[in-house]
Amino acid sequence: MAKTLSRFTIDPQDDEKFLLRIEDDDGGSLEIIASYEQLDLIAESIEEHLDEDFEDADLAEE
Repeated sequence: MAKTLSRFTIDPQDDEKFLLRIEDDDGGSLEIIASYEQLDLIAESIEEHLDEDFEDADLAEE
């Protein structure tokens, strides 16, 4: 079952890697080491999904 996001942090580890920490409402956490490129792909994907939702909302209002 999916958990609810509580917060997340991104901390640099060195010149090329970042520690992505995702925490849920139950206090659980997941730590992932990711490259800049991987985080950039995540950001692009989120932006695309938010843009789609925004466009869908605009169409619904018309």
